Amino acid sequence: MNKWFPIQTERLLLREFTLADEIDVHEYASDPLVPRYMDWGPNTPEMTRRVVLSWLEQQKKWPRAEVNLAIEVLETGKLIGSISLRISDRERGVADFGFVLNRNYWNQGYVTEASRALLDTAFATLKLRRVVATCDTRNLASARVMEKAGMQREAHFRQDVFQKGEWRDSYLYARLA
Repeated sequence: MNKWFPIQTERLLLREFTLADEIDVHEYASDPLVPRYMDWGPNTPEMTRRVVLSWLEQQKKWPRAEVNLAIEVLETGKLIGSISLRISDRERGVADFGFVLNRNYWNQGYVTEASRALLDTAFATLKLRRVVATCDTRNLASARVMEKAGMQREAHFRQDVFQKGEWRDSYLYARLA
């Protein structure tokens, strides 16, 4: 399988990370509001460095089941977040994806644009059959993004994840080819 990225949209470039991206990654990863519904963060500089180095190490392998891409604004070259796709069952064509975005770029349609492009690539290029994603039920913005990207809510899991000292509920979204 050939590499299916970078992916360019009207306003964004979804590309592999570089070491120079560490500053921009830390800008969003250290903001307490950004990862409040995630199982990580907020990050210290050392944590961010380890994550970026792990992504760079992953990039040495191809093919690979998990791809983490930087979300870059074409007009400015600013890295504003990340988006990932992980093929969990190649034989059955199933994958999951996730995203995170710098708070300064929320509510501008960037994650919806990136998600649509990634999902379109997953189905058209990778020939996947089903892509799923989950979010904390309190994360209404992420739920809206998934719906705008053509995903449907399939489940509400009660107290299925223990993170940051408490049980949380999750929504499961999916889109079929």
